[in-house]
Amino acid sequence: MDKHSKITLVAIIVIIIPFAYSILNIYAAEQLQFRWSDQNKFNYFALSNNGDVEFCNALPYWTSFKKFEITIFYDLEDKGTFTIQPLTINPLSHATQNGIFHSEEFNVAQYLFMQLDFEFNGGPIRLDPNKMHVVVNIDTPIIGMIPYSTSMQYSGFDFNQIMNGKNFDC
Repeated sequence: MDKHSKITLVAIIVIIIPFAYSILNIYAAEQLQFRWSDQNKFNYFALSNNGDVEFCNALPYWTSFKKFEITIFYDLEDKGTFTIQPLTINPLSHATQNGIFHSEEFNVAQYLFMQLDFEFNGGPIRLDPNKMHVVVNIDTPIIGMIPYSTSMQYSGFDFNQIMNGKNFDC
């Protein structure tokens, strides 16, 4: 192998490594498990008052995200967003990070969340819980510069079950 071939091979490897790491990070973000840090005590009203979320990285390599957002919709109207800032999680481990809730109509969102929490805990139905949807966005930029977001959508009840720690591997 001549000198130019070696230089070309090294250059290709140097270029591929950051992209491979980014692809692994995107895959890890899609596999990331999360729940409310106070197990079995999640409710939407608590989410509206900020709090901690526990993340589980069940993969054998580091994962990180730039932003983790939980946006809650009722009847297709945005009721607020819970945002968690950057976090890196070690392989096969868990980490807890604080989040902040923001809403344009904070009091309306809290009233709605209290009513839906009551319904999810067996109370009489006054508001249609099927109109509640939760979208989770995880921003994991490719090579730190190219924006990339993973989105997952849940029903209000399914998200409640996830945040209460069902199916958490850590």
